[in-house]
Amino acid sequence: MSYGNGPRDTHQVSGVLMNRDELEAELARMHPDAFAWALRCSSGRREEAEDALHAAYFRIIDGKARFEGRSSFRTWLFGVIRRTALEERRKGWLRLVRLQRWFERSGSAGDQRTDPGGVVAGETAARLKNALARLSTRQREVLHLVFYQELSVQEAAEVLGMPVGTARTHYERGKTRLRAMLAGEELA
Repeated sequence: MSYGNGPRDTHQVSGVLMNRDELEAELARMHPDAFAWALRCSSGRREEAEDALHAAYFRIIDGKARFEGRSSFRTWLFGVIRRTALEERRKGWLRLVRLQRWFERSGSAGDQRTDPGGVVAGETAARLKNALARLSTRQREVLHLVFYQELSVQEAAEVLGMPVGTARTHYERGKTRLRAMLAGEELA
């Protein structure tokens, strides 16, 4: 991923040179998956995910983040989103602390998260959500990219900036632990 010095009129995507309108159309096409990933990178906080995704799109369209063809466009986009979400989290830390204090004082600290997949309902969804929450952050991220975003483990490793072997380990351990939790056999 590279951050350039300013806007360019054309962008190269999957070996094809695109103008700004075509790039915007490609981003619009990928938006549902990009938003789901931004939501995951923002720990389910919808507003933070929206802000991070907006900032990532702005960087891309403005030419500050340029696709150089070293991976697939999708993998590169998810990397830009992840990096932007981390930067947005650092910048917004004080705002989040104040918001949490307000929720605690007002007594409305209920779960404001949404289910990005929307696939499973009711009790099964609650069990899955609870089991996923008990996995390590890395395991959750790798599993999300592989299962929800349909990336390979290697592509997930690129997005997360980790060696492929590490991603494979998180993937296997996450699947094993998730399976055990859903079957009712808690692993320590």
